[in-house]
Amino acid sequence: MLTVLITALLLGLVAGLRTMTPPALLAWAAWLGWRPVEESWAAFLASPWALGVLSLLALCELVVDQHPATPSRREPPQFAGRLVSGAFCGAVLGTAAGLVLPGLLAGAAGAVAGTLGGSAARARLAARFGSDVPAALTEDAVAILGGLIIVGAS
Repeated sequence: MLTVLITALLLGLVAGLRTMTPPALLAWAAWLGWRPVEESWAAFLASPWALGVLSLLALCELVVDQHPATPSRREPPQFAGRLVSGAFCGAVLGTAAGLVLPGLLAGAAGAVAGTLGGSAARARLAARFGSDVPAALTEDAVAILGGLIIVGAS
């Protein structure tokens, strides 16, 4: 039980960094059979359509994030998107253990922490690098690799 909630919290943290990366990773895990979602409300994640759409959205987000006109993740619509992504991923993780609501809440809490902490860390990295691009690419790597480790280990 605790493992599921910690995993949901951690994947929520990743959602705070990159909104679409965790749902895309969960779709890959479901499609590959790593995540038992069949016979649940989250079974759609294992479909080729969900896999394709979520993967495309995750890739587009990585590109759009590099643009200087992209709004801050702390703006209400962007913040809300990250919160919904983290909550969704937490609910998916909690489903197999019968912990949908606790998983949802843990994922949402992780998304809040990831959004605020990720923003502060990226600002510090950008100041250190003297440019936002290396900071953004570092954040991309942390989100992708961290998400892979979290989804793969759970």
